[in-house]
Amino acid sequence: MLIRLEHIEKTYGTPDHPVPVLHDVNFEMQDGAYYAIMGPSGSGKSTLMNILGYLDTPTKGRYFFEDVDNSRASDTQMAKIRNEKIGFVFQSFHLLQRRKAWENVALPLMYGNVPKRERRERAEQALTEVGLKDRMDFYPTQLSGGQCQRVAIARAICTQPKLLLADEPTGALDSKSGQQIMDIFDSLHERGMSIIMITHELAVAKRASEMMHIYDGVLSKEGVR
Repeated sequence: MLIRLEHIEKTYGTPDHPVPVLHDVNFEMQDGAYYAIMGPSGSGKSTLMNILGYLDTPTKGRYFFEDVDNSRASDTQMAKIRNEKIGFVFQSFHLLQRRKAWENVALPLMYGNVPKRERRERAEQALTEVGLKDRMDFYPTQLSGGQCQRVAIARAICTQPKLLLADEPTGALDSKSGQQIMDIFDSLHERGMSIIMITHELAVAKRASEMMHIYDGVLSKEGVR
């Protein structure tokens, strides 16, 4: 089992004015699975993604990753898990404009103290996987939106993570570029990558093997195919 969530709740605000966001979320995911989670704005899907990616901790409940309960991990422990085991792909790419494509891809490796020569080699390999080997030395301003997202995917997979988290990965792209991005996700999944993707687009969600919904902080298996 790669992931197990047990009775996860998340509440913001103060004790006098609590703002509940997630309610009794339970979820299991096997290694190599591909899930899409759909939900409208304000449904709690981004909060759930942050907890899954160790960007936030639950208020209540337990989160097991590779059978280890890290529900109350420290900031240092969460940073280590994020760097070594989880890759992130966001709607807005989050690329550094003054860094070349390969340098953006290699950033997680730099934080992991990987030698520069190896960083470039692994960045080249990741960019080759997403079809951008010939754009290694291009800056983000020289790339299209679809190419920038492919750089972001290369950055996410260069550490060979156990889990890839994608938050609206096609949301800022035209339909053709979005199709290319989803083809890459399909290829990664076929090679054994575990993927959880947040999306509001049904056509995108249907590319996953399993589909779930979240409404008002409640995660449901309704719609699983």
